[in-house]
Amino acid sequence: MSRNSANSRRSYRERLPGVRRKSVSQSGSQPSPRAKQPKKRGAAIAVEVVISAPLAFVWADVEDISSHVDWMLDATEIRFLSERKRGVGTRFECDTKVGPLKLTDVMEITTWQHGSAMGVSHQGIVGGTGVFGLRASGSNTVFSWTEQLKFPWYFAGPLGALVARPVLKSIWRGNLRRLKARIEDSYAKQRYSSWGTQ
Repeated sequence: MSRNSANSRRSYRERLPGVRRKSVSQSGSQPSPRAKQPKKRGAAIAVEVVISAPLAFVWADVEDISSHVDWMLDATEIRFLSERKRGVGTRFECDTKVGPLKLTDVMEITTWQHGSAMGVSHQGIVGGTGVFGLRASGSNTVFSWTEQLKFPWYFAGPLGALVARPVLKSIWRGNLRRLKARIEDSYAKQRYSSWGTQ
């Protein structure tokens, strides 16, 4: 077969519909397909508040997990499932109520950085992760709360998460306002008490 004939057949095949040329790199190997980025699903929620109290004072209040029901409107009761009640590995159930919806959230502490972070994994009907973050800002404390929640299919999955996001964000903003008032009131009483003893 002549070289011209082979070239003509190759050119003809490349013009056929549905036939695509394979691109080959200079090294002779085919280029690898672009890696697909994983899609994030669920409700990503972040709220923050500045508390007029030192970081150590704020952490001392927040590290008491059982007290969270005192300032979380949506949390009605906490029951520990582990012997430990603070630190990584602590497990507990939290009865949660949002409007007419009631469920029990099972959580485990996965991050415990004294004075700076407390992270949990949600292992109940609604899955996901959450983190409390603390950082000093002068004599105040910036307290942040972030959650990445995953809703099951019978709660409409990603659509349910999208609908729930503004509702939960509003509730958690209220929670942080209550936490701020609680800690600032406690800190003011402590300072007043210490002034009285001087």
